[in-house]
Amino acid sequence: MAALTADRNTPRRAAEDFEFPMAASTLIYAGALVCINASGLATKGAVATTLKTVGVAQETADNSAGAASAKRVKVRRGCYRFANSGSTDAITLADVGADCYVVDDQTVAKTNGSATRSVAGKVRDVDAEGVWVEI
Repeated sequence: MAALTADRNTPRRAAEDFEFPMAASTLIYAGALVCINASGLATKGAVATTLKTVGVAQETADNSAGAASAKRVKVRRGCYRFANSGSTDAITLADVGADCYVVDDQTVAKTNGSATRSVAGKVRDVDAEGVWVEI
């Protein structure tokens, strides 16, 4: 397309609620960390380097018996509390503002696990219950 030569009515939406087609044979529980895989399909958070975190599942989405894109999952972006990884991978208040990494659909870690994990989001706070992550 060419550059504008007149006003344009540009559509807008809040960058919070989205709905994505799901990968085949996938079950995502409400409250799970949701990622997009290399094929552009939604899957639950897991150790992988090709995932892009997109939000938290707003309800359970079961495509466990379906083909790719047979079902969709509703996700919301925001700041959510996830479980903190343990041992040397535990996130502390000193990590606020840094990236954290996906361990599974409810756990985040301080490191990328020797280049095996994808970014979950930004650490915003840490408390006794877990890690607050902005996605």
